[in-house]
Amino acid sequence: MEDDRSLVLEYLRRNRYAVVSSLSEAGTPQSALVGIAVTPEMEVVFDMRKASRKYANLTARPACSMVIGGWSGEQTVQYEGDAFEPAGHERARYQEIYFEVWPGGRERMQSPAITFLVVRPRWIRYSDFDQRPPVVEEFRFPASS
Repeated sequence: MEDDRSLVLEYLRRNRYAVVSSLSEAGTPQSALVGIAVTPEMEVVFDMRKASRKYANLTARPACSMVIGGWSGEQTVQYEGDAFEPAGHERARYQEIYFEVWPGGRERMQSPAITFLVVRPRWIRYSDFDQRPPVVEEFRFPASS
């Protein structure tokens, strides 16, 4: 199972974009394409404008879902987790992970209008229908404290 997780982590890290879905205050779903970086724990990091709908949604209602990959071929990750805005030392650590993938983020982060969120996974499903037989793996993660 650990080998499967490392293969999924490698897949996540090869993909630089995800569609993140959140719920508005009215309960309507809203989705957005975001540039991502992925931690060794399979947390997803992305930046955004503080005035964006996704920022308002995810800071008020942290549960979200994402689709990562699937742009070519039949490999994809479905991802459910909880978003949070890191602070202090934790923020600096996540920023460095993000900047490794998105060096231009350093310049964007100079603006007080920009921030970033981290999503900790609760459930991940990796599907590869390019394989015969197809590979489908699911992973559950303990609730974070």
